[in-house]
Amino acid sequence: MNAPVSSPTEFRTHADPMDTQAPAPTGLSLLGWGRWAWRRLITMRTALILLLLLALAAIPGSLFPQRTSDPLAVNAYFEANPSLAPVLDALAMFDVYGSAWFSAIYLLLFISLVGCVLPRTRLHWRALRAGPPEPPKNLSRIEHVQIEAAEPDAALGAVANRLKKGRWRVKSGDGWVSAEKGVSRETGNEIFHLGLLVVLIAIAWGALAGWNGNVVIREGNGFSNTVSQYDTFTAGRFADLEAAPAFSLDLDDFAVDFDRSETQRGTPLNFDATVTTTVPGETPVTQQLGVNEPVEVDGTKVFLIGHGYAPRVVVKDSEGQVRFDDSVVFLPRDPEFTSTGVVKVPDITPQLGLRGLFLPTAAVFEETGPISTFPAPDDPGLFVSAFTGDLGLDAGEPQSIFTLDSENMQQIGLESMRVGDTWELPDNAGSVEFAGYDRWISVKVAHDPGGLWALIAIGVALLGLTASLFIRRRRIWVVADEESVIVAGAARGENQDMEPEVSALAEHLAQSHRPTSKGGIQ
Repeated sequence: MNAPVSSPTEFRTHADPMDTQAPAPTGLSLLGWGRWAWRRLITMRTALILLLLLALAAIPGSLFPQRTSDPLAVNAYFEANPSLAPVLDALAMFDVYGSAWFSAIYLLLFISLVGCVLPRTRLHWRALRAGPPEPPKNLSRIEHVQIEAAEPDAALGAVANRLKKGRWRVKSGDGWVSAEKGVSRETGNEIFHLGLLVVLIAIAWGALAGWNGNVVIREGNGFSNTVSQYDTFTAGRFADLEAAPAFSLDLDDFAVDFDRSETQRGTPLNFDATVTTTVPGETPVTQQLGVNEPVEVDGTKVFLIGHGYAPRVVVKDSEGQVRFDDSVVFLPRDPEFTSTGVVKVPDITPQLGLRGLFLPTAAVFEETGPISTFPAPDDPGLFVSAFTGDLGLDAGEPQSIFTLDSENMQQIGLESMRVGDTWELPDNAGSVEFAGYDRWISVKVAHDPGGLWALIAIGVALLGLTASLFIRRRRIWVVADEESVIVAGAARGENQDMEPEVSALAEHLAQSHRPTSKGGIQ
């Protein structure tokens, strides 16, 4: 028996688009350049580069609040960064996934995968139907063993039967037997890439046929699933809003537990919103809405994405008539829930505007001024700055409910208040009472018809990736002539040694088909 000959064991079923290293052509027409660019675009290397760019492009979506998911946080960012926020907004940092540059990368990746994966899949399907390939012309370049054997045709038949029993795919020809195993490795690779393609399609379909809206709900209040009820609403081009389920949701109670230990002080431990959903013609259902625990109504999901405080303010005019009595949503600006907001009272003469700072646990420091030292309402305080004049509500221009345009107003005073305190405004302008506070939550209501398909595609892609990583792809060829039989093998991948399997098969042939004349195993 001759010693095995070692050589590279890598083989391919078809050309790999990643292996193309052709330099950029010169002297081509516009059509020629287009063909060259198309061939570069549909390579797997380009698809991987675009996938990396898509991942990098998604990073700002995690660093900055997004209008489609948390518009309140975007408003708070504008208030905290009045100079930087408009620049970021011009770059679409607050709407990353709907920006032109993100969509361009997404579309190019989709086209690249289609042009790369589909031809590869077609070639792989042809290779599966064709069966194991014929032996290479020069078997000496791969691991092989050459033996002497009587009746080579009988030896080939025995080899074929042995390989079939070992669950090899076997193909026989004139004087040779070819077998392969682990074809599902390449199949898994194709399934993985097809899964990625389906994920992109599902996400795109979800964006085109789905819709989502954001709304702030205070304790004791609710909303109905109609477009006019949402603070912000986004719908895809093919969204069927008439088919949206009819329901209402009320916030009964909202509770938050904060860690009070020294190491994790102020960290939220638990968010629980008790909500009641009502579908026309059905009994109302009370449920718990929490982080990563959405409430689902007829295929539409309600997610909890934010929360805060809404101080209750009572404003009376100079004659003691109540002109405003409601809780007002204030936006948190730090982890301790120091919150800011405004109250606009147009039904009083002169018009009154209040710019407020709510502190769940109030403290005043010489360096920082008033600030909250803990996010729980241990000692609530409200600092109010009052303005009188023209609120600008009659100009016909929309205003944010979280900002006060004081250009045409005059500040008349500043006061710090505890729950139950009443501030008599200067110049007989009325009074302001801090009557308490409510909790509010921000929810996202979304219908995504592509979400389930994307989840299924991800699972299938992971199964395909597992198969492509852990299944060994191997081939064995047995070639016989009048005097000897050559057994050769190759495996795909690094450190895939075929010598044990080749030697075992050759040993079996040598033992079962030993020639009667002198010679035996070489």
